[in-house]
Amino acid sequence: MSDPTPACPRNTAEFVDLTTHIGGIALDNYLFNASGPLCTSEAELTQLGHSATAAIMTKSCTILPREGNAEPRYQNLPLGALQSMGLPNLGYQAYLAMLPRLKLLNKPIVVSISGFSVTDNQTMVSAFQQSDADLIEVNFSCPNIEGKPQLGYDFEQTDQALKVLCQLGDKPIGLKLPPYFDFSHFSAMADIIKQYPISFITCINSVGNTLVIDAETESAIIKPKGGFGGLCGDYIKPIGLANVRAFSTLLPENIDIIGVGGIKNGTDAFEYLLAGASAVQVATCYEKEGVECFSRISNELATLMARKGYKTIAEVKGQLKTL
Repeated sequence: MSDPTPACPRNTAEFVDLTTHIGGIALDNYLFNASGPLCTSEAELTQLGHSATAAIMTKSCTILPREGNAEPRYQNLPLGALQSMGLPNLGYQAYLAMLPRLKLLNKPIVVSISGFSVTDNQTMVSAFQQSDADLIEVNFSCPNIEGKPQLGYDFEQTDQALKVLCQLGDKPIGLKLPPYFDFSHFSAMADIIKQYPISFITCINSVGNTLVIDAETESAIIKPKGGFGGLCGDYIKPIGLANVRAFSTLLPENIDIIGVGGIKNGTDAFEYLLAGASAVQVATCYEKEGVECFSRISNELATLMARKGYKTIAEVKGQLKTL
């Protein structure tokens, strides 16, 4: 006689579909690495390719190789980190050369570029448009270069840059934006973005020019810029969520939003999903935990969604309730 008790699924999270897309490029799960930690060398990028990350994101590259700012330039904090790295990278031609090998890892490749002028960005975007990259993220928001302003805070210059960069090829282009704190700034940037074929935005970069002081030593904790640096991790999650939510209400649905800032577990990722993010990037947690964070957070997100009865990303995306 057969057992009348129906078999229970081994793990309801297995039935949650975390696939998503950015700029028309399919991702097999909801999270990947942010441009920043542990994505500079080919060895680091190859390790990402063998991990559970949904894509391989490169370090923001410049025209020429850079060693970055003076040490100490990164310090862990109880709820995140303070850093002023100064864009250490191998130069864009090195990343161009390694792309065919990275492509063999069968993950989408996102190239981050951070030129010091429109001409720099034009040169690099043109080159990567003819490469094996799947997505190009233009960094308008690095806060840690002495004497160089964040382009994302200059709306006129952003407009002029996009007029040039959006005519260089058909690969999807996105912008990595700084944090905004005023609704007039959200609106101004959204109005500019809507004029151009921007496929995605990434928000936010670290909160720039913050200062942490060690009371015992009576000193700043990093060397560059007299101790001023980019704040990362849990400290900035409410700001990241606010930026994702604001832009999700201002931009058309065909422009995807990638959330960044303080994502260390499945609940954090779920909150960004509610706010309207099509995917999230992990930075500080990846720096501290390594590639194992991607599978752990993905599993936690799937488990949380299964508990709530959700089966797909689309069911949750942008469905934040307001009071």
